[in-house]
Amino acid sequence: MTGDTLQILVECTEDKNARPLSLSGHVGFDSLPDQLVNKSTNQGFCFNILCIGETGIGKSTLMDTLFNTNFENFESSHFEPKVKLRAQTYDLQESNVRLKLTIVNTVGFGDQMNKQESYQHVVDYIDTQFESYLQEELKIKRSLHNYHDSRIHACLYFIAPSGHSLKSLDLVTMKKLDSKVNIIPVIAKADTISKSELHKFKIKIMSELVSNGVQIYQFPVDDETVSKINTAMNGHLPFAVVGSTEEVKIGNKMVKARQYPWGVVQVENENHCDFVKLREMLICVNMEDLREQTHTRHYELYRRCKLEEMGFKDTNPESKPVSLQETYEAKRQEFLGELQRREEEMRQMFVQRVKEKEMELKEAERELQGKFEQLKRLHQDEKSKLDEKRRTLEDEINTFNKKKAAAELLQGQSFNSNTNAKKDKDRKNSGFM
Repeated sequence: MTGDTLQILVECTEDKNARPLSLSGHVGFDSLPDQLVNKSTNQGFCFNILCIGETGIGKSTLMDTLFNTNFENFESSHFEPKVKLRAQTYDLQESNVRLKLTIVNTVGFGDQMNKQESYQHVVDYIDTQFESYLQEELKIKRSLHNYHDSRIHACLYFIAPSGHSLKSLDLVTMKKLDSKVNIIPVIAKADTISKSELHKFKIKIMSELVSNGVQIYQFPVDDETVSKINTAMNGHLPFAVVGSTEEVKIGNKMVKARQYPWGVVQVENENHCDFVKLREMLICVNMEDLREQTHTRHYELYRRCKLEEMGFKDTNPESKPVSLQETYEAKRQEFLGELQRREEEMRQMFVQRVKEKEMELKEAERELQGKFEQLKRLHQDEKSKLDEKRRTLEDEINTFNKKKAAAELLQGQSFNSNTNAKKDKDRKNSGFM
C-alpha cells in the first residue's frame, strides 16, 4: 500500500462520523473525571496575577484581602527612575488543594515624568514569560509536567477613583495588553467617592474602553452552570473594591472593614463595595477559565506569531497542508541558498578588495619607482658635481705643486749663487793677507 493510498484511507475514516454503540454492561471509564480530579489535586495548581496601578493605590492590600493572608510587601517610593516588575511566589493550601500563587507587582508605574514607555516594561515581562514557555515546548526533551508556568493568567488593572474618566496612560496600557493577558479592571479605593458618582464613573469607563477598542476579559457565558452569574457579573464591570486586613467589631462578630470618623466600610458587604463579586469571579468561579484563556488564546497567538516569524506555516500558497518536515526542508534549502549567496557575495567582495589592493600596491610601486628615479637623477647630478670639483681640485693641486717645485728650484739656485759669491770673497781676502 502506497503512502498516498494510506493518506486517502485516513482522510476517509476521519470524514465519517463515529458510530454510536450501546454498552451491555459496566466498563469503568465513567471514573475518568474522578481520575482527573485526583491527579490534578495531587499535582496542585498554579495561578499568576499581575497587578498594575499607581504607587499607593492599594494593590498589596487588596491581594492580602483576597487571599486572606499577609504577603511579603515592600515599601515603594514615587521616585523610581523606571517601572520595575517584582514577582513573588507563594505556596498556599486550602483543604487538600495546593496552589502555587505568583503575584507580580508593577513598582513605580505611572510615577515618571515621561509616561510614554511605562507600559513597555509590562509588555516585555509578559512576552518573556510566553517565550520561556515556548522554549520549553520546543525542547527535544521536555518536562512540562513539572515546569513552573509563569505566564500571567489575570491582570488586575487598578483605576484611580477620580470619578471623571480614564487617564491616557490607562487606555494606552490596556490597549497594548488586551491581546496578551486577561484584563480585569477594578476601581481602587472605591470608598472615596459616592455611590452615584461611582455608578456614573463605571459607565464612563466602559464607554471609553469600548470607544477605544480595548478588549477586557469577559466572564464566560457558554457554560450553563455559571452562565447566569457570569452574565450578571459582566454588567458590574469594572468592580469597585475596597481592601483591608483590619477587623472591626460589627454587632457580635468581627469583620474586615475600614473605619472612618463618619462610619465603617465593610469589605465583604456587597452594599458597600464589589470585593465579594471580584473574589467570586476571580477565584471561585472563573480561575480555571482564566488559565485556559491564557493558554488557548493569548499564548497561542504569541506562539503562532513567533512560529510564523521563523517561517513555519500550516498551509502552502495553494492552501494545502504542509508538514513540519516539509517546512523544515524548505527552510533548510532556503538557508543553504542564502548561505551560498552570502558566500558568493563574500567571495566577490574578497576578489574586488584584492583587485583594489593590487591597484593600490601597483600605484604605490609606481610612486616609489618615480621617487627612486628622481633620487637616482639627483645622485647622478651630485656625483657629476663632485667629479667636476674633484678634477678642479686636482688641477689646482698640480698647479700648486708645479709652482712649489719652481719656487724650490729658484731658491736652490739663489742659495748656490750666494755660496759661490761668499767663497770668492773669502779667497780674495786670503790673497790680500
